Amino acid sequence: MRIAEFVETNFRAIFVWGVVALLVLGLVAFAMLGPNALWPWVVLGPMILMGVGDMTQKKQAIRRNYPVLGHARYFLELIRPEIYQYFVESDKDGVPFDREDRSLVYQRAKKVRDTTPFGTKLDVYEPGYEWVNHSLLARHIDADNMRVTIGGPDCKQPYSCSLLNISAMSFGSLSKNAILALSRGAKLDNFAHNTGEGGLSPYHLEGGGDLIWQVGTGYFACRDDSGKFSPTIFAEKAAIPNVKMIEIKLSQGAKPGHGGILPAAKVTPEIAKIRGVPMGQDVLSPPTHSEFSTPIGLLEFVKKLRDLSGGKPVGFKLCVGKRREFLALCKAMVQTGITPDFITVDGGEGGTGAAPLEFSNHIGAPLVEGLIFVHNALVGYSLRDKIKIIASGKATSGFGILKRLAIGADVVNSARAMMMALGCIQALKCNSNHCPVGVATQEKHLMAGLDPTDKANRVASYHKETINSLAEMIGALGLDSAEELRPWHLMHRISSNQTKHYGELYNFLRGGELLADVLPPDYARACASASAETFGHKE
Repeated sequence: MRIAEFVETNFRAIFVWGVVALLVLGLVAFAMLGPNALWPWVVLGPMILMGVGDMTQKKQAIRRNYPVLGHARYFLELIRPEIYQYFVESDKDGVPFDREDRSLVYQRAKKVRDTTPFGTKLDVYEPGYEWVNHSLLARHIDADNMRVTIGGPDCKQPYSCSLLNISAMSFGSLSKNAILALSRGAKLDNFAHNTGEGGLSPYHLEGGGDLIWQVGTGYFACRDDSGKFSPTIFAEKAAIPNVKMIEIKLSQGAKPGHGGILPAAKVTPEIAKIRGVPMGQDVLSPPTHSEFSTPIGLLEFVKKLRDLSGGKPVGFKLCVGKRREFLALCKAMVQTGITPDFITVDGGEGGTGAAPLEFSNHIGAPLVEGLIFVHNALVGYSLRDKIKIIASGKATSGFGILKRLAIGADVVNSARAMMMALGCIQALKCNSNHCPVGVATQEKHLMAGLDPTDKANRVASYHKETINSLAEMIGALGLDSAEELRPWHLMHRISSNQTKHYGELYNFLRGGELLADVLPPDYARACASASAETFGHKE
């Protein structure tokens, strides 16, 4: 291990032993030199006291993990935005990265005033600027009513879901303290926490929050000794009261069509037990499922999980790829009468701790295109009223949620914002196991800096304030609920003197339009090649 990396990952231990060494040297020097040896402690004493105070406080993970040295970050934060936002909140090219959204999350999580002076910080005449038009008949909306019921005609245990929830992040990718904080935060403000494909961990359950259990291609936590899906194990865990919905993961935005691997060296006894995998072997997440290989097969698996769970809502998550494959699923729904209770659409711009650069940047439809397409397909096949759509991808503000609701979503999930509410500073060390704030690491000395109780309150506060903001914005539009949002409410600047609303930018279909004899030109070819019996070309 390089010296710099060793110091970074063991700073707390180095500081503690450094203090011990200084005390020993001080005693030796005092014994040899008498009172003349005391003057260095005038300088060192306050620093040692500061370091001890840093390690014992629980509010700031950076100070807790990097005593004394960590104060440099908060000094820059104190004199923001000129220095802090340039040096700390910038990407590798020095260009500010998500500055406004990140600051907003921190402010709401910490219950700091989130108002801003001197007007908008955005160039309202720059192409790409977006806004909504307010009404002179603004309404008051109760933020406590910002919920939607998920559960189709075959669901026996529908779930009342918040409009903002925690997107999929697995234990193993995140630390146990981070998972605990997220689950506790979800319980505090009554919203849901997606487990990610790593399985149901004790930390998901201990937090007490509502859970969306994600079942991925590795069937972790519901697999038999041979790695196949186990109906018995699944039914046992799906019956846990905290589990409110089940999500079948087909693909994720960061690396759609790409499997995953957890090297044997990283498989701890705890992770092996939770995932149901053997020690001493690489843990593989295949790119596709082994339980089905056709559209009808997927829907039969949806029905199977719904029956095994006692009728809880079951859906699937995907990043939109080949359009004919999703249209094949719609045809299979019409043919079989089996529908999922929800579909989660992940954007190709979604994040992960580790993904091949090409997959992250160039594979999978971005969220706006994918979301509008899925909404249109369900409307076109007269399925939309039976299925709720969850949008997942970089939503951090009330406006970000409103935008996704306006163009087709019923619910929004967020991972990035929830990580920042936990204290993530986007150090970009997620894939190295050296996260300095204890969020994305399994190193015990680093995760110790993240206090689950304190960070749970921040997660709950961020959720509450953002939902309040969403309610105020919808009321400002003169609407009574989020269900009334439509594409034409959302404006987009094309150039300095030209704007269009989303109903003009994209073609939104009418109900049953894809069941007609004459299909819309944009969908005709894909519909013609889609078959309920195969994800490939129709014969």
